[in-house]
Amino acid sequence: MATVMADLAPFAMTQALDDDLALVHATRGGDVAAFEQLVRRYDSKLLRIAQNVTHNLEDAEEAVQEAFFKAYQKLDQFQGHAKFSTWLIRITLNESFMKLRKQRGIMEQSVDSDVYADSDSERLPFDVADWAPSPEALYRASEFREILINSLKRLSPARKVVFVLRDIEEYSLNETAEILNLNVTAVKTRLSRARLQLREELSKYFKKPE
Repeated sequence: MATVMADLAPFAMTQALDDDLALVHATRGGDVAAFEQLVRRYDSKLLRIAQNVTHNLEDAEEAVQEAFFKAYQKLDQFQGHAKFSTWLIRITLNESFMKLRKQRGIMEQSVDSDVYADSDSERLPFDVADWAPSPEALYRASEFREILINSLKRLSPARKVVFVLRDIEEYSLNETAEILNLNVTAVKTRLSRARLQLREELSKYFKKPE
């Protein structure tokens, strides 16, 4: 049974993508209900991503609302070269970074801006072994939630967003690279640095008793 379900997974994904495109075309034709379906389909995921970037529920909710509003306004700019969800996540990340700008008083930048790039991003990435428990497992554990959130806040936006997409939302390396308009090497580099930084900050919680 598991094998059959695994074989059907690509077809289910293709069906979902086709549904997205059909809803996009319907929205362009004036069907507001079609866009409402897209909102219901992605609202929870986008809110989770935005909150993991901003660490503020009110800011995250506003970022998602503004992202949907801009997506609706600019729907004619969606060319279909990438998945609709990828395009929508990019808009949400940009809105989330805008909220961070207001929180921190930094210059307005977007997910495409060099300010979110690591200064030595051209170096080859190095592998960081998986930890036990994994960072995403820690995130779901209530006793470590606040600790990890505070550590995530200290990550640079470039590293944080890669960690959120890859290790919390569990997008593949290729999907993360597509969302952020990066190559896979850059994603691996930032992910390795994010994991290493978090591991260093959380190391005392991994130490075994003497």
